Formats: sequence, structure tokens, C-alpha cells
Amino acid sequence: MATAAPASGWILEANQRLRLFTLFILYVGQGLPIGLFMFAIPAWMAVNGASPAEVGSVTGLTALPWSLKFFNGFLMDRYTYLPMGRRRAWILAAQSLMVLSLLAAAVLAPAATDVALLGAIGFTLHTATAFQDVAVDGLAVDIMTEDERARGSGLMFGGQALGVAAATAGCGVVIDAFGAQAAFLLAAAIITALCVYTLVFRERTGERRHPWSEGEANKRNLDIQIGAWWPLLRESFKSIVGGKSLFWILTMLCGGVLYGGMTGAVPLIGANYVGWDLSTISTHIAASGLVAGLLAMTLGGWLGDRYGAKRIGIGWILATIALMAIMYFSVSSWGRPPLFLLLVYGWLALHVLRAVALLPISMRLCSPGVAATQFTIYMAVGNFGIPIGAFALSLADDLGGLKSIFAVVAVSLSIMLLLLVTVKFPRRPEYYEIQKRREIMAAHKPA
Repeated sequence: MATAAPASGWILEANQRLRLFTLFILYVGQGLPIGLFMFAIPAWMAVNGASPAEVGSVTGLTALPWSLKFFNGFLMDRYTYLPMGRRRAWILAAQSLMVLSLLAAAVLAPAATDVALLGAIGFTLHTATAFQDVAVDGLAVDIMTEDERARGSGLMFGGQALGVAAATAGCGVVIDAFGAQAAFLLAAAIITALCVYTLVFRERTGERRHPWSEGEANKRNLDIQIGAWWPLLRESFKSIVGGKSLFWILTMLCGGVLYGGMTGAVPLIGANYVGWDLSTISTHIAASGLVAGLLAMTLGGWLGDRYGAKRIGIGWILATIALMAIMYFSVSSWGRPPLFLLLVYGWLALHVLRAVALLPISMRLCSPGVAATQFTIYMAVGNFGIPIGAFALSLADDLGGLKSIFAVVAVSLSIMLLLLVTVKFPRRPEYYEIQKRREIMAAHKPA
């Protein structure tokens, strides 16, 4: 039997600042491939004459692995190397595959017109990125306490938005100056540094830092680990179909359509209506990601803590529907930079703020033993909306022009809004305590 590791060191369980920072920096890392292949590459293609169908095809293939994440969750809940924690070995494996994918892309060196090759590279890279995302989400559900979930959600989504912004701006400039190969190599170097960081921390006291280090599995993890496929599938099924979970799945699906539609539509409008070049478009998209990240880490978490996830999420959805309506009815003004900048900075900030507000609901619905699977199913269904949005963009000409994507997104968000208003999703534990006290006081109130 392995000797228990000492309690000293970088241990997430014992250090709130460390675990929040770790979730933040890991989300920054997974934002890099998203910024590269969901923003910088589509902008590069649009500036070089790619059609909506071609841009939509690449973004759709890139987004597809995110809709299949529930398979990743099943694997991670069933198979893991517990002496290193429930999630960390998977995070390291995913980061390594991300680096290898980027190095392979640098060797293949696709041109802006190589739609099939770019789509294949995006699919492979984002398959690895989706594995890291599932592992980090599972880590967040495992390691965060209820009172830090709203703040943690803000840091996670804010970190991803900052990673997306950095990749969009940096890779856009690098592609413009040195070509796509240099951007692939830059991203690979940064993710390699993130691998080194992941090797430093541990999830819980007594675990191994490396496979060859001293340490053993934590008792809490051993107690909740499901060691066979049938119990895992049974518990996952019960968690998904029970309570309000099915309604939440539909809610998440509708929310994902925005991202898939806008990541392709924005560079097309910037290049074909406003007339901007790759560097200008990428700079503004990156800046919008920076703004969204800062809002998520400050305003997003604070509002969720103060007013509740559901109430704030509804507000952000209403604002996004209003923005989609403005764009749909103002096609003749699309060439005006102020309107385009409203779209660029508005849609991503609202998307991130809505995600931050609603993430605690996903966590509250999760059962600990199948947390990675259940949480990942929610996220995967939401991400399945991304290729739906990208596919709708690729059909824009058949649906009445590029403006049709704004109608598709507005309809999907309206369905999401209806579900949030009508279904009673779980709230924070203290909410139910307050409600109970009010009921008791009302029952004893003199007539």
C-alpha cells in the first residue's frame, strides 16, 4: 500500500484561493483553442473570401465535439486514476492531446481555402479541448463549496472569455504577420506551460502529485466512485430524468444556438458589410472577449450571489433577444461601424453573463457520484446547440439571407426564456430556509 503524501503543498481541497485560481487558469487554457478556431480562423477565412457555407462548415465541425461531451463524462466517472484525484489525470491527458494536435496542424500548414483540412484540425483539437473541459467541470463540481459556486462560475467563464480574447487577438495578429503555422505553435507553447502547472497541484490531501510519487486515493473519492458500467448508467439515467432535469436539458440546448450562429456571422458582417480587414475584426472580437471576461468575474458572480441565478439569467436573455431583434430589422445599417460594434461587444458579453448566472443551477442538479457525467450532459446539450447555430448560418442563403440567423437565435432564446419562467428549478439552500421561516411566521400570524 502506498504511503500517504504529506499534507503540505498545493492542495485544492485545503486552499480556497488556490482552487478558484486553478479553475480560472484552466478555463483560460481551454479558451485558447476556442479563440483560435471559433474566431481567429473564421475571420481569416472570411477576409480571404470564404462563403457563409464554408465558414459555417469549419465552425460546425469545430463545435461538434462539444456536443458529444457526455461520452467523455461517462468515461471519466467510470475510469480514473484515483491516487492522483478524480480529474487531474484526465486534465493532463487532454492537455497533452491538445498540444499534439496543434503541432500536427503546424506541420500540415493548411491554407485559408482548405476547408476540409481546417475542419478536421478544428474537430481534432476541440475533441481534446472538450475532454479537458469535462474534466475541469467535474473538478469544479467535486471541489467547490456551495457558497463559492456563483463566484467560481464567474471566474471560470471569465477565464475562458479571457483565453478566447487573448487567442483571438494574438493569433489574429500572428496569422496576419507570420501565417497560421506560427499561431498553432504559439498556442501549443502556452498549453504546454499549463500542463506544467497541472503537474504541480493536487486535488485532496494525501494524493500523489505524479504517478510515481507517494500517496493514495482519498477516502471520499473511494466512497463515491462507481466501479461498474451498469450502476453508472443507472444512476446517470435516474439523475437526468428525475425532477426538473429534462427541462433543464432543453433550456441548455436553446442557449447554445447563439454561440454557433454569432461566431460565424460576426466576421462575415465585419468583412462584407463594414469592410474591415482581419486584424481590425480580430482586435475588436478579442476586446469583446476581454470585456465579457471582466464582466463575468465581477458583475456576473456578484449579481448571481445577490439576486439569484434564475432571476439574473432571465434578464440577460431578454437583453440578448433585444439585440437580435435590432440586428434583424436594421440590415440596411449593417455597414455602420457603431452598429457592428454593438453586436460584437454585446452578444458575447450577454452570452457569458447568462452562462455565469445559470451555471449554479446545473451544479445543484448534479448527483455527486455521477457529477462529471450529469454536469457534462448539461454542458454537452448546450454545446450541441452550437453546431445547430452554425448549421443554420450555413443555410442562411436558403432561409432569406444572413439576417435569418438573428431570427433563429431569437426564437431559441425565447424558448429558453419560457422554460426559465415556468419551471421551478432548484435554488440555493438558504432560499428554502427563508421560505420555510416565512411559512411558519404566516401560520402563526394573528387573524
